[in-house]
Amino acid sequence: MHKSEILHFAVTVVGKDRPGIVAAITEGLFNLGCNIADSSCTMLGGEFAMILIISLKSPFSKTRLIEELKPVCDGLGMTLGVRSLHSDEVARKEINDEICMISVYGADQPGIVYHVTRELAARKINITDLNTKLIGTDEAPVYVMMLEVALPDGETPESVEQMLAALKKELNVEIGVREITPVAF
Repeated sequence: MHKSEILHFAVTVVGKDRPGIVAAITEGLFNLGCNIADSSCTMLGGEFAMILIISLKSPFSKTRLIEELKPVCDGLGMTLGVRSLHSDEVARKEINDEICMISVYGADQPGIVYHVTRELAARKINITDLNTKLIGTDEAPVYVMMLEVALPDGETPESVEQMLAALKKELNVEIGVREITPVAF
């Protein structure tokens, strides 16, 4: 008996934020028999963005996926993007490196993201998640950046904090680094 092939797609949905977007999109995916393997959803300055990695059994096509989801997105005023993924693009990448959280707080100014991420890249530190928010008031805005990073061999939370110490002074921001302790199941 021939086994069905599993197909994978990256689905992006972007548009003005409002309640019910996630429910409507995931209902459409559920009705198609899709499984959500990975997802990230966030509000960015009044816009809502979601990225999903989905899988489903063939026979199925990217065209059918778009035909089914586009009316849902159009009804919500959202933009839809779908990309077919090859098997080598969906292999789960286990992160064996130590995981840390880096927090950056300070007066809003251009270059905070660039300067911090440039230093991390120079040390081969992989950013696995990054979020920024502007909080405070219009008169005194505070920029907040949270990064989840995977430390390669030879790096420790302390060495990363030392590396970023010069940036704390240069950018006049607070930077904290803490290890994420794995939880055993």
